[in-house]
Amino acid sequence: MTRVAVLGAGSWGTAVASLAAGKNEAILWARDSDLARDISATHINSRYLPDLDLSAQLEVTDSLDRAVIEAEIVIVAVPSLGVRKVVNDLIGKIAPDVPIVSLTKGLEPLTNLRMSGVIKTELPSHRSDRIGVLTGPNLAGEVAEGQPTASVVALSDKSAAQLVQETLMTDRFRIYTNGDVVGCEIAGVVKNIVALGVGIAVGLDYGDNARAALMTRGIAEMTRLGVALGGDPLTFSGLAGMGDLIATCSSHRSRNRRVGVELGRGRSMDEILADTNMVAEGVTSTAPVVELARAHRVDMPIVVTVAAVLAGELMAAELVPALMGRQARSE
Repeated sequence: MTRVAVLGAGSWGTAVASLAAGKNEAILWARDSDLARDISATHINSRYLPDLDLSAQLEVTDSLDRAVIEAEIVIVAVPSLGVRKVVNDLIGKIAPDVPIVSLTKGLEPLTNLRMSGVIKTELPSHRSDRIGVLTGPNLAGEVAEGQPTASVVALSDKSAAQLVQETLMTDRFRIYTNGDVVGCEIAGVVKNIVALGVGIAVGLDYGDNARAALMTRGIAEMTRLGVALGGDPLTFSGLAGMGDLIATCSSHRSRNRRVGVELGRGRSMDEILADTNMVAEGVTSTAPVVELARAHRVDMPIVVTVAAVLAGELMAAELVPALMGRQARSE
């Protein structure tokens, strides 16, 4: 039995913690004391996963020290804007060879760092080959319901990846290992932005052809950036790339797609964000991805156009015409 600490009691962190508790000693850390007490008392996360029963074996705490003591795997499941602070608080609390796995699919604004980079910066003495990511077509609600899916754990150290795989895999949650941390992280970041674009198309009542075109060209943009940063091109046709993109762009549960739909219907970002208690990572990651693309001279027209919509430089209704009006080129 492996001791697993999951840091962050949002929908995805809660789902993974409950999954881990099925055959391990799992503890979920919630920053909010009231939320921690509520989950402990009811075995339901009423704020983020209402009406879904969590594992009765799951322990919940608001003490970070308590959460990570003797942890054999640490899973970071907080929004990208909060990762640095949480990881900084881990200094001196975990062994340098404990696998640290990020569930967060975003880039840190200003630094443009992937989450593994943020973790490495804050924990410079930690084994960098044991810092990675869990990603794939993993909508939190479906995982919490026990619906079948597959995922990828990417760590440079094969033994660490296998430990996470063996610890979390069930007959409903199949996990593959992958050594391409860069590619898996970039795939998770860019697919959220593409989902914003697809959502806008949905909100504007464009048909399936337009959505499929955006998704397919989105994969091309994702691959170009990932390869430029050192990722394996094969990663983007797998679960971390194509798999996650299809789920995020197609599901009504996808928060990034949902934000895009509302933009397409004419609502402002302020109105949309005021109505949700969940983070749409694509919103905060779009500008950093544009900066990375420019720095590495990577052509990413969908990402750039979505960024213009988010910045108020372009109306949502202008997104598809702007992309369709680009100069003709070969695929």
